[in-house]
Amino acid sequence: MNNNLELRKVPSVESLLVDPLFKELIHKYSRQWLTETIRLTLERCRKDILSGKKISLSSQCILDEVNTIITDSIGPSLKKVINATGTVIHTNLGRSLLPEEAIEHIRLCASEPVNLEYDIQSGHRGERDDHIENLICRLTGAEAATVVNNNAAAVLIVLNTLSKRKEVIVSRGELVEIGGSFRIPDIIKSSACKLLEVGTTNRTRLSDYENAISKKTGALLKVHTSNYRIEGFTESVPLQKLGNLSSTYSLPLIEDLGSGSLFDLSGFDLPNEPLLSDSIKEGAHLVTFSGDKLLGGPQCGIIAGKKSLIKKINKNPLKRALRIDKIRLAALESLLKIYLTDKRPFKKVPTLRYLTRSIDELNSLAVNAQEKLSKKLSANIKIEITKTLSEPGSGSLPGESIPSLALAIKHKKLSAGKIASIFRMSNPPIIGRIYKNTFLLDLRCIDNVDDIVPNTITPL
Repeated sequence: MNNNLELRKVPSVESLLVDPLFKELIHKYSRQWLTETIRLTLERCRKDILSGKKISLSSQCILDEVNTIITDSIGPSLKKVINATGTVIHTNLGRSLLPEEAIEHIRLCASEPVNLEYDIQSGHRGERDDHIENLICRLTGAEAATVVNNNAAAVLIVLNTLSKRKEVIVSRGELVEIGGSFRIPDIIKSSACKLLEVGTTNRTRLSDYENAISKKTGALLKVHTSNYRIEGFTESVPLQKLGNLSSTYSLPLIEDLGSGSLFDLSGFDLPNEPLLSDSIKEGAHLVTFSGDKLLGGPQCGIIAGKKSLIKKINKNPLKRALRIDKIRLAALESLLKIYLTDKRPFKKVPTLRYLTRSIDELNSLAVNAQEKLSKKLSANIKIEITKTLSEPGSGSLPGESIPSLALAIKHKKLSAGKIASIFRMSNPPIIGRIYKNTFLLDLRCIDNVDDIVPNTITPL
């Protein structure tokens, strides 16, 4: 009965819209949106009353709640977070960070008119691929190149262009699943091609490919197993031999590298992901790879190879549907110029810099971070510097871990999960990981100690 009395005290939307306290909001926001926000606020009030909560129904209290909802709703949903997970190319956290040069170029292209599809010299319409094609060719040795919105799209448009309604021969051991449940067989099907599997999961021979070739064959596809590795009793066909076979039968050979690299990582005690230039040299007619993995750039799918094949792809109606915009094009152009002109791209490309950081550098960071965090948190917290292993992430360098350092944080009463939750609720959110019931802040991707010392955090 008391609840019913309280519910009757809830003011109407109309009465609040004419309340002088709401005058500023009425002038600032659209009436329809403000009405919906007030209605939502009043609905929350009714739910609180029915649940037994004691709340104030004064105009000022309702105004404060309306302002809170407005702030939450108009603030950005995409926000800065701190990547202390130890995964360098973290798909859920946006993959690669862009170099400063790329960010500056994006700012220019976002705020000013640019010659996206305009040839300044001739005064006629130009092609957007012209801004990056020559750069890709010089870096890879390809005859021509084009770009679409991601690598899955690159594989799709290549197959749809060169092998539509025909068979695509792939080794069973290369039928990978990419992140987000996208599978090579599904992409082949979506491209209007028919998958023809050859060999077994662990062993595929050149004869398996050759025996499968028929009048129905449209292409040979080799897929780099970038997110897993088969070891033990295995056999696969080198790209060069597949190149010879494809030439014999006049079939296009496509290699999906997934996370192709322009930089040799072996000098940093890391296994070398296939270099794009090597794939071209060894006989791939077309190579596809991601821009936002080991390359360290924006999300896109790059296709490089034979000029005659790239020309066909550019005439496919899907190309317009899958093309990238000026923002990603600007970022990619700047990134490629770093690789072309700089002897040490790992100094400028954040992804390469994180992958190649030394333990000595991380140790200096760890000591400083431990001291600052200890001052910020309570005596119930124990913070230790511990050795750990980081991951390249996003299917790059499969099966490889990178020695790293982390801050191991334990609390006398709180679980690791609760500590992780508290750090996620800080401003900005700090994302770590849990290992053996301990919350870890991996320092591999941390540039500034203050990034993992939260400005606002629930007391621990």
